[in-house]
Amino acid sequence: MTVEATLTFEVGPEDTAQAVGSGSLPVLGTPRLLAWCEAATCAAIDPTLPEGSTSVGTRVELEHRAASPVGASVSVTATASYADGRLHRFSVLARHLDGKVVATAEITRVVVDSERFMQRL
Repeated sequence: MTVEATLTFEVGPEDTAQAVGSGSLPVLGTPRLLAWCEAATCAAIDPTLPEGSTSVGTRVELEHRAASPVGASVSVTATASYADGRLHRFSVLARHLDGKVVATAEITRVVVDSERFMQRL
């Protein structure tokens, strides 16, 4: 079974580098792109999790390769590339609808018991 999910987002003014504080241009900000990549990994892994569990992000490697203006649609696909017990690694590809690559990423998530995790804080 392939663990995969694709989410599509439209770049809005609130998603720009200007808005998120990562630059001065009105294009998709890297922090927002990263959040979208993580959302895709969550969408991929969540249906596989035992009741009472969730996953937390522990490592990210992201290459933001192309600018996306306000109004652009960005499709983000997360595909499981490795799993060992609680550790799950995803390859993520973000593209414009014309196929142009916006970003590539590798994101690692670890499955945790939600209640136990929160009690440790």
